[in-house]
Amino acid sequence: MTSPWDPVQYERFRDERSQPFFDLLNLVSPAPGGTAIDLGCGTGELTKLLHEKLRARETVGLDSSESMLAKSAAFAGDGLRFELGSITDFAPPAPVDVLFSNAALQWVDDHETVFPRLVGFVAPGGQVAIQMPDNDDFVTHAVAKEVALEEPFLSAMGGYIRSWPVRPPEWYAILLDRMGFGEQDVSLRIYGHQLDSRDGVVEWVKGTYLTGYEKRLSPELYLRYLERYRHRLFETVEDRRPFFYPYRRILIWGRKQGP
Repeated sequence: MTSPWDPVQYERFRDERSQPFFDLLNLVSPAPGGTAIDLGCGTGELTKLLHEKLRARETVGLDSSESMLAKSAAFAGDGLRFELGSITDFAPPAPVDVLFSNAALQWVDDHETVFPRLVGFVAPGGQVAIQMPDNDDFVTHAVAKEVALEEPFLSAMGGYIRSWPVRPPEWYAILLDRMGFGEQDVSLRIYGHQLDSRDGVVEWVKGTYLTGYEKRLSPELYLRYLERYRHRLFETVEDRRPFFYPYRRILIWGRKQGP
C-alpha cells in the first residue's frame, strides 16, 4: 500500500510544525563523538540540525515513509545517514547516546510497552528527547473520529478509528524516574497558530491526523470523508479570520544516570 504521507502537504505549515522541534532541541546537550537516533525523521532536514548540534560521530534518521525519506539524501553525509524502518521494530546494535523523536511516537500504540523499550536503548549518561502532540480530544480531532463512525466510512475502514495512545505528562516523568533518568524536564505546552482561516485547519489535519483514514479509504470515498469532515467541523468552529488554532504538545527530556 502506498504511503499517504505527502511531504508537500505536511510542509505547508513548516514553520508552525518546526517550532516544537527547536524547543526540544534546546533541551538537548551536545554529545561529541557519540551516537544518536532520530525516530520518525521525516525528510531529514531537521535531523541534520540535530546532528550538527550534537556533534555526534553517527546519527541515524529512521522513518517508515519512503516518500518522506526520498528527500533525505540531500542531508546525508558527515556521519548522518537515513534508514527505512518502523519504530516498533527498531533496535540499535548498541546503546545510543541520544534517542530523539519529534512528533512521531503518537502514531505508535502501546506506550506502556514501547516507551520502556525505547528508553532502555539509551546508554548510561545518555539523553532521551521526545515531543508528541497531545491534541487527540480537541475538536479538530474529535470531529474526525465522529465522521469515521458514520457510514459508509466505518464499514469501508473495517471499524478503524484513529486514537492517539499518548499518556498524561506525569506518566512519562514517572517512567523516566523509574528507569534511572535522574535529570528530567517534562512539560505540557500550548502552541498557538494563527491560520488564515478555519480552512487552514482542514489543510493542517490533512497533512497528519487524517492520513490514517486516507490510507484505508478509496480516493473517491476519502474525498467524501473530507467533505463531510469539513461540513461537521465548520458547524462546530466559528469562522474567524485569522483563525487561532491552539495545539497541545508534550515535551520530554531526560538524562540517564552514568555508570
